Amino acid sequence: MTINVNYHSVTRMLGVLFMVLGISFVPTIVVGLIYGEKRETLCFLATMVPCLLAGLVLMKIFSPTGLKMKAREGYLIVTLSWLVSAAVGAVPMVLTGAMPNAADAFFEICSGFSTTGASVLHDIEGTAKCVLFWRSFTHWLGGMGIIVFATALLPSIGIGGQIVASAETPGPTLSKLTAHFADTAKDLYKLYLAFTAAETILLTAGGMSLYDALIHTFGTVGTGGFSSHSESVGYFTSPYIQWVIIIFMLMCGVNFNLYFLIPRKKIKEFFADNELRAYLALIGVTSLGTVILLMVSGGYSDAAKAVRDAVFQMVSIITTTGYVTADYDIWPTFCKICVLILTITGACSSSTGGGLKVVRALVAAKYVRRGFFLKMHPNRVVNVTLNGKAVSPDVVTNIVYSVFLFAATWFIGAFLVSFDGFDIVTNFSASLTCISNVGPGFSMVGPTMNFEAFSDFSTVVLAILMIAGRLELFTFVMMLSPRFWNSNRA
Repeated sequence: MTINVNYHSVTRMLGVLFMVLGISFVPTIVVGLIYGEKRETLCFLATMVPCLLAGLVLMKIFSPTGLKMKAREGYLIVTLSWLVSAAVGAVPMVLTGAMPNAADAFFEICSGFSTTGASVLHDIEGTAKCVLFWRSFTHWLGGMGIIVFATALLPSIGIGGQIVASAETPGPTLSKLTAHFADTAKDLYKLYLAFTAAETILLTAGGMSLYDALIHTFGTVGTGGFSSHSESVGYFTSPYIQWVIIIFMLMCGVNFNLYFLIPRKKIKEFFADNELRAYLALIGVTSLGTVILLMVSGGYSDAAKAVRDAVFQMVSIITTTGYVTADYDIWPTFCKICVLILTITGACSSSTGGGLKVVRALVAAKYVRRGFFLKMHPNRVVNVTLNGKAVSPDVVTNIVYSVFLFAATWFIGAFLVSFDGFDIVTNFSASLTCISNVGPGFSMVGPTMNFEAFSDFSTVVLAILMIAGRLELFTFVMMLSPRFWNSNRA
């Protein structure tokens, strides 16, 4: 089998990536200077300069060509970009001494860029502020994802952004808002920036320092979940702050494409979206059930706090943000089942959230229902519909494949980390929460625990699962398929 890959464009893209990563260290360096953390600032500088030089050299050597990129190049660029970003981003974590173990540093930054929020850092308050800022800033960088950056920038440097976009987001609802993908990407980033600015202002108005406000805004709009406090958002006892974060988590778990219907006065179409309705229904039902159980048998006597904690945790989990205000691992079993279900479904498609995605769960459920109808009425024509339109059989098939691939990867991940000898709940929970990019799970990786007990082998396995989950599995798995690299394929 002959492998025919346009390595020229792939390498040029990596050059661009190095440049972006180098520039992205600048805010962290500024934070380090503000807080007088000279040694840590020098470590970030020592990472930034080689990044910029490597980017300049690669972009100079590999100039734009007229060669057309195919799907395999898009998949290769996306996968390498996420892995390289995590590897480079981990370097200052090791240099500063915040995480001397390279496997731990790789895990932490994989968790950052993939917006998972799982951590092995045990002394958060004792860690340099610029280091905490960097790991949270990776949430913001990874939240909107390479898809938006690529489609916005790559056409200007001679690479087709649409190929990379389709490789990173294989979901069924990726849509163009404008005639050009680059313009769509820019519009999405404007909205992303608007959410970031609005939440930062509202959090500082509620009494947060600007530093804490930025940290938690990055974790919210990127649906990541890293905090500057070991108690996460629970550190802030202000109901106002918690409700602000709830609202922005909820907003960032929605399909971003829907927001562009509002300026066009299509409010009815916005709320008529089947995925949005299912998303809100899941939050409403699980939150209501949790409030009732917390008041009846969960030890809560304050109804307002029960409502706040229940809604916060259900929104945090379904959006795969992973912030916590209470230890849900000690809640009644029904509440924990709700958390498990939302961990699997995840947020809406084309949002910054992870998981299987609500639209896939919805279509898969409709496909099962269609099977029951056909058993009872074999001659009846029953289509799987979404927003009043029939979903093509190919899309339905791909979604069913996604569900099975998700489940298979979940089990494989649990099997691989089981060699550490932890209980079955910890193993399955760790694998699931990493694939879904949620962060906290149950038992030894519950909301008051972290992942530091895992071996280096398991830590790397879980880090790879985060990246695979962020790429919605297909992109990552396709890289391992010999048939995909066949030169006769597109």
